[in-house]
Amino acid sequence: MAKTTGSKVLADMFKAYGITHVFYVPQVISTALVAMEDLGIRRVVAHSEKGAAYMADGYARAKGAPGVCLSQPIGASNLASGLRDAFMAHAPVIAISGGPMPASRYRYAYQEVEDFGQFDCVTKANYNVDTVGRLPDMIRQAFRDATTGSPGPVHLRFQGRRSDAPLGEGDIEAVCEPQFASVPPFRPSAEMQHVKDGVAALIAAKRPVIVAGGGVMHSKAQKEVVALAELLQIPVATSPNGKGTILENHPLSLGVVGTYSRECANRAVHEADLVFYIGSPAGGLVTGNWTVPGAHAQVMQLDIEANELGRNYPNKVTLLGDAQATLALMSAEAQGKTAQHQDWVSHVQALVATWREAFAARMTSNDMPIRPERLCKELEDALPADAILVADTGHAGMWTSQMIELKHLGQRFIRCAGSLGWGLPGAMGVKVAMPDRPVICFTGDGGMYYHLPELETALRHGINLVVVVNNNGALSQELPQLTINYGGKLRGNSDEMWKFSQEFNFAKVAQAMGCASIRVEKPGDIKDALKRALAMNRPVVVEVLTDVNVLAPTAWVPK
Repeated sequence: MAKTTGSKVLADMFKAYGITHVFYVPQVISTALVAMEDLGIRRVVAHSEKGAAYMADGYARAKGAPGVCLSQPIGASNLASGLRDAFMAHAPVIAISGGPMPASRYRYAYQEVEDFGQFDCVTKANYNVDTVGRLPDMIRQAFRDATTGSPGPVHLRFQGRRSDAPLGEGDIEAVCEPQFASVPPFRPSAEMQHVKDGVAALIAAKRPVIVAGGGVMHSKAQKEVVALAELLQIPVATSPNGKGTILENHPLSLGVVGTYSRECANRAVHEADLVFYIGSPAGGLVTGNWTVPGAHAQVMQLDIEANELGRNYPNKVTLLGDAQATLALMSAEAQGKTAQHQDWVSHVQALVATWREAFAARMTSNDMPIRPERLCKELEDALPADAILVADTGHAGMWTSQMIELKHLGQRFIRCAGSLGWGLPGAMGVKVAMPDRPVICFTGDGGMYYHLPELETALRHGINLVVVVNNNGALSQELPQLTINYGGKLRGNSDEMWKFSQEFNFAKVAQAMGCASIRVEKPGDIKDALKRALAMNRPVVVEVLTDVNVLAPTAWVPK
């Protein structure tokens, strides 16, 4: 091998693995970033390490391939904090930060803290890369770890305050393994006997339900889920991360189940006698903290990670494998077999119809201040057939999960996994990964405040997304618990614990930062504002003033 530099090898490997953008706060791997320019890799300087991590996360989820974020040592804690969402959402993010050199350890070197361990709890793997000789194999390992099994983030700590120790000269070579450039790199099928057992259980059940999780999206198994559901006439609910698996106007669709759910979905899953979780560990969010399904129900699971099978519910049937490959085998096994689920399907369709009827008036309400349900309905109607809707957490996630239906096969939903404020930078990463598709971010004022400066980043890089801010001037999700804490009635200075300034104007701030903006105060103006925003082809903030007293519906759970 001829001598070369780690900087060139790292740039060449990123290019070979299909990385188009890296998100970071300087200074980190600077010489490698210069080398990336010649290869067409865009360098996106964010306003915080956490924002950079969120951008890489959104990029990874949208593309189904690793996203990259970088930080110098002093920002490593912010980077680790930003990886929390990627870890919870199983997003394949590769994070690189700097770290102490042996000669400076324990001597109070500028900006140095021994912080390597903080990445252990938010990554699948956490590695030191100390020498240029180890750079190629550790980069390959990072891509393997990030994409195999259930995807997730990986952290590499490069020695040096500027993360430059592994970037020097050495006898190394850029070797790429293209198989690990996207998710999933492997498609193992469940054992055939387990496939047969699973199909038999679904046919024998009187009230079966499928719950499609985020793993369905990673596997790109949406068509396979719907094919099996239609073949055996089984209703389908989704987790928030699995939303869009089945069109939400499909006769077998129940909507999102769990904490961010519609009542009809929770009631149906609670009444089911067999719940089939696909690509979901049946965690707290999708089960309403393990209250849905009911204790009488049997559970079967299909997952690519063996240690997730049976973690939260004993399994009647366990299927270890890729969702797409295994569901194809299940549909083949089910061909020609009859399932008697007509009465059950009619019952759950009645539950869905009752839910729609209960909320119809709110979705068309002309009340002022604007009801969020009206905003959601207008946004649903405005979404292009190939749009990607990105939602923040909290009420933003609840409103979008429950109220906005995806009715076109080309539409996608990507949701924050739990960190308020993820919405804006996460959606920017989504738009970078999918530049030719409309990307709409739905966030609240509380979430928008977190990373407001990233609007400048969007402007600077031409990241032309639409940001819808549901502005009610408060963290209204705090209100129910706050009322309890005050003994049932707010008093005194209680407003300071949940309300923001009523004078703040996001539209004016966005305009001052060079972005386009529209402020909406009347429900009849929402439609035109969204239409105009989607046609502008630049970063746009649509600020909608909504009623602070209207809270997102809380989940129905059995008493």
